[in-house]
Amino acid sequence: MFNIVLYEPEIPPNTGNIIRLCVNTSSTLHLIKPLGFNLDEKQVRRAGLDYHDMANIKIYETYNDCLEKLKGNRFFAVTTKATRYYGDFEYKKGDAFVFGPETRGLPLDILGKMFESEKIRVPMVKNNRSLNLSNTVAIVLYEAWRQVNFELGV
Repeated sequence: MFNIVLYEPEIPPNTGNIIRLCVNTSSTLHLIKPLGFNLDEKQVRRAGLDYHDMANIKIYETYNDCLEKLKGNRFFAVTTKATRYYGDFEYKKGDAFVFGPETRGLPLDILGKMFESEKIRVPMVKNNRSLNLSNTVAIVLYEAWRQVNFELGV
């Protein structure tokens, strides 16, 4: 349905939760190396429960490899540096949502190549750092899915 791209994820339970989320929304998870963990780690399996075997997970050496694989799909960077909120956009099946590492967000070399119209943010109280990664993915993914009337499939 949608594509969730995690650029260099660091925290195993977040990725495990996102695996479960992707399975339950018929979305594909794209992981960009280096990963801060091994996908077989107990914390990833525990958070993803028994969903790991049902997940559609793609792993890439570089962000550019992922861009090439998803060529033709729209990309949205989810960042606290965006000026527009995630609810201000109309999404369609196949859209890709790119999230940065938990401790540092998306790097400027990725954000700098994207137009402002491709950057979205989730609102939160001023002077806070950020929301938890898996919570942010859920907020954005469910809004996109709602916009296509919770249809399943690609």
